[in-house]
Order: sequence, then C-alpha cells, then structure tokens
Amino acid sequence: MNSTYQNAGVNIATQDEFVELIKPLAAKTKKPGLLAGVGGFGGLFELPKGLYQNPVLVSGTDGVGTKLKLAFAMQRHETVGIDLVAMSANDLLTSGARPLFFLDYFATSRLELSVAKRVISGIVEGCLQADCCLLGGETAELPGFYSPGDYELAGFCVGIVEKSEMVDGRHIQPGDAIVGLASSGLHSNGYALARKIIQDEGLPLELHLPELGKTLGEALLEPTKIYVKEILALIEHAQSHAKPKGMAHITGGGIPGNLPRCLPAGTKAVLYEKNWQPSPLFGLLAQWGKVLREEMYNTFNMGLGYCLVINPQALSFVLNFFKEQGLLAWHVGNIEADAASSPPTAQVLQ
Repeated sequence: MNSTYQNAGVNIATQDEFVELIKPLAAKTKKPGLLAGVGGFGGLFELPKGLYQNPVLVSGTDGVGTKLKLAFAMQRHETVGIDLVAMSANDLLTSGARPLFFLDYFATSRLELSVAKRVISGIVEGCLQADCCLLGGETAELPGFYSPGDYELAGFCVGIVEKSEMVDGRHIQPGDAIVGLASSGLHSNGYALARKIIQDEGLPLELHLPELGKTLGEALLEPTKIYVKEILALIEHAQSHAKPKGMAHITGGGIPGNLPRCLPAGTKAVLYEKNWQPSPLFGLLAQWGKVLREEMYNTFNMGLGYCLVINPQALSFVLNFFKEQGLLAWHVGNIEADAASSPPTAQVLQ
C-alpha cells in the first residue's frame, strides 16, 4: 500500500470540513473592524478610526492547562473554550485595554468533528463575553504526539487602549483601597494540585457537594469569569477620581504572586480574608488534601478572580457600581507603605 498523509493519521478533508463548521460560529462574534476572518492565511482587522488619538495595542496569550484533563474525563467540552478566552482577555484588561480579536490553536491526535465543534462553541461564547472577534486560528492533527481523545488549547488576544488612559499602577499610593471581584471558582489555575488531591483521596467527579449544589466535576469545570464588560463599563462611566489606578488578574501564583505586579515600589497590599466569601470548594480542597493555608493562597485565587486598586473616596461608588452589574465585589484590603527599596508585595491576613 502506498503511504499517504491520511494513512499517517492526518486527514486534510476533515480539517477542511472543520473550517467550514467554524465559519458560521465565528460569524456570531463579528464586530466593526473585521475585514477577513476564519479561512484565510491571516485574519485582517482594521483599527477603529477616529476613536483614539494615540492607540496602544495590548496582547496576551495563554492556555487552559490541566483543567482539560477534567473535560476529557467528563466528556464536557463546551466550557474550556470560555476559559481559553478568559485567560488572555482578563490579562490585557488589566491595562484598561478593550479586546479587539482572538485567535486559537487547537491540537489533537485525531480531529473528531463533534468534539472540536463543542470546543469552538465555547471559544465563541468566550469571545461574546469578552466582546471580541474570533479572527482565526489553527487546527493541527498530531498523531503519536497526543494520546487518543486528548487535545491542547492555546489562545492569543489583542486589545487597544488610548495611551493617556492606560492603567499602569504608577499613581497607586498608601491609603488606596483594594476591591476584589468574585471568582467563579478555580478558574484555570491550580488544577495540578486539585487533581492530585482528588486522585489521592479517591474522590469521584460525580460526588455531589451540598455546599455548592452540584457535583465535584461540575464545580471544577465551572468556566473562568470574564470581567471585560463590567470593568470597561466602570472605566467608561466613572469620574476620573473613581477610575482604577491599578488592576490585577489573579491567576497562577494566587494573590501574593499577581497583585504586586500592578503596584509601584515602596508599597504593599494588605488583605483580610474575613472581608470576602470564597466558594466552599477552596475549603473542601484544603480539607481533603490537608493543604496549608500559605500553599492554598500561593496556588489558587481563593475566591478573588480580579483585583482593583482605587481611590478610597471612590469605594462606595465602585462597590455599588459592581452590585448594579450583578457582580460580587468586596473591599478586601488597602495599600500600605513599605521600604522604598523593597519590591511590592501582597499579604493576606486572617
């Protein structure tokens, strides 16, 4: 028998069929500026005319991580695409940038159209939540590289912000307030530890958790909250004194590893865990795995998916604004002075 690409495990016809399946899904995310999207060699997007005097492009890239293992185990592929968009869109949002477009990379051992379409539908939903366009992507069949049924996801998002309106933390000072926004769960970080705890304790994903009103698997697959619309609405509607001075997306490394990234030298963030209400899932994982408090905070978001540093005089306005948006928000701590030579830090006190 003659050797062919298909015999080697790559089916070009299936990939072409998949592209045709994606096109109507991607069309749902169409927005002004889109010139050419899915199907070409490169997506084309025109920058908004007349809206920016000195536009700055902001980009971010990320994946979903081992949360995908849970999607494989549960055969639930509709939500990990939301996670994929969230991880990049929330990152570039910290600069005050408005997402413009998103591209994905989907790699698998053998392309299964039904699974791939469900994954892409989640990416489309994430783009709708982030108000960005699915501009294109890449699908790769890599036989012998991934185990049968497994796939990998990566994504890339580009946003835009007026240079004079960038949020960069330079004006943060002692006395400023820290507002924390509720996470929807673990988001897409810490799953290596979470999965080890579940495996070591022999916990089934079908285990019903009365504290959450859902199964363990459902709680772990809860998609990452995308904060784009609420944050941009605050920036657009708030008076200058109420606009965020700095913002942080709480991802890998937790609060101590991410909040300092938006702080200037000579400052530290001090948070009090009594000031917010994390999902019971964090407490359950700590209990099951006998995980120390410090390890929990260095691994998981612990109920805060996003933090803002604001003028304390704007605290009531900001908290009420998010309440009207239907988003749980708390005054979780404050900025304090630290030695000028010390790098910024964040600590969570009991």
